[in-house]
Amino acid sequence: MSSGERALVFWVPDWPVHAYVHDQDDDTDPLPPPIALVANRRVVACSAAAREAGVRVGLREREAQMRCPDLAVRPHDPEIDERRFAPVLAAIERLIPGIESRRPGLCAMRARGPARYYGGEEPAAAALLALATELDLTGVRIGIADGIFAAEQAARAAATAPGLAVPCAGIRIVPAGASAAFLSPLPVDHAAPGDFAEVLSGLGIRTLGALAALPEDAVRQRFGAAGVAAHRRATATGPVHGAEVRPRAPVREFSVDLSFEPPIDTAEQLAFACATLADRFISGLAEERLVCTALRIELTDDISVRHEREWAHPHRFTASDTVGRVRWQAASISHDAERGGAGITRVRITPTHTDRAAAHEPGLWNTEPDERVHHHLSRAQNRLGHAAVGTAQLSGGRLLASRQTMIPWGTSRTRPADTRGSASAPWPGALTGPVPSRVFATPLSAALLDVEGVAVSVDAEDLLTALPARLRVSHTEFSDRVEGWSAPWPVRERWWQGAPERFRLQLRLADGDAWLLYYERGEWFAEGRYD
Repeated sequence: MSSGERALVFWVPDWPVHAYVHDQDDDTDPLPPPIALVANRRVVACSAAAREAGVRVGLREREAQMRCPDLAVRPHDPEIDERRFAPVLAAIERLIPGIESRRPGLCAMRARGPARYYGGEEPAAAALLALATELDLTGVRIGIADGIFAAEQAARAAATAPGLAVPCAGIRIVPAGASAAFLSPLPVDHAAPGDFAEVLSGLGIRTLGALAALPEDAVRQRFGAAGVAAHRRATATGPVHGAEVRPRAPVREFSVDLSFEPPIDTAEQLAFACATLADRFISGLAEERLVCTALRIELTDDISVRHEREWAHPHRFTASDTVGRVRWQAASISHDAERGGAGITRVRITPTHTDRAAAHEPGLWNTEPDERVHHHLSRAQNRLGHAAVGTAQLSGGRLLASRQTMIPWGTSRTRPADTRGSASAPWPGALTGPVPSRVFATPLSAALLDVEGVAVSVDAEDLLTALPARLRVSHTEFSDRVEGWSAPWPVRERWWQGAPERFRLQLRLADGDAWLLYYERGEWFAEGRYD
């Protein structure tokens, strides 16, 4: 069995936290040292300060906060990890071509070429560390060994681990041919998936050395392809699926930027100056048969404050659309006399989401009416402002009025990174069945009466005090009697902030007219009507 090729791994510990912190605007409040990024109520990444307090990846959010009361919990956005690591990959590629991005914060490359160019593996690793310092990356680890798996384990290992050569802090080198001995004492779950590792542990195979001692044919017959892959990782031999370095294709840089001297202080002047830049941005994508569906605009003023925002488009950006976004973003910047600064000195436009141009070509019968609607609404928006023309979007909430969100025209309807505010998140007390066709922006005052004309309310057991017979909405009493109604159900939210307790009720009149009411502080209100 041949030994795996020498591989070099570049690893940035806690990359999601690093990317999140650097993605924040410069004018935001600084984050406290212990921070954790959470997805699906579990910790995805945490800072070194959080780990010192006992926080670990995989913990539930509540348990992490119990271990570290000062923990700053933020939602994890994988898009930020990818976007912030792309410039790092480009910088490494300019230094050493032929790299493979394993995941955000980790990339690999063949060690032979850099070692020959720099005069050895150690000088090549030192060159990468120098680049990491230029990129303001702290705690970077370089691992070199036989194969990507062994190199990654070397990068993650402590400096005192046996079988490692540590010429300086941040560099871990396993001598050629010694990778199997280095991997031998590591737990078997380093090379095998979770379920497979439990099976191996149940059979008494708890280290990579014990797995490597088994004949490969016996592992293949018993565990199949997954067992062979884990066995070859443990023995640092190849080929293993995913073990060879697969350099990525060169990525064309589609970002464009423009600097101004002297600074530009008005949005209209900035938009006029960026017209050629927007044309160059769209033309560069068109040359690769791509269209942009989301872009990021960075405006830097003369006191080095960066104003960054991402814009989405329901179809695709044109040059005029791009110029309009620059104008709106510049107009939204606060011009405070005490802050100082004379205007914008640099504009950078970066595509964050692209698509094939063929997918956006007009259909067989064309889409001219849609294009006309978009054209006229966009013109009205350019005259009146970004938020002046909008469309409705369903968002999260319990009351119907709170679920209506107006988004500016030309903005893509994307799900927020924090699913706790999304429409699909659980909302106890929310209406689960058919919703009223008419929703009142301001609930109408209503009265629910029994057969004797006495007001019906909700008692301490969350039940109606009498059988409803008549309904009055906004001083209009309906002649038809109440024919059917649901049991009232409570809506209790934000009680710690003093929000009132509500009870919702659906009822139907004899003529088929139906209403959605809610009871709050002794009064009934009409929330919507079923037409």
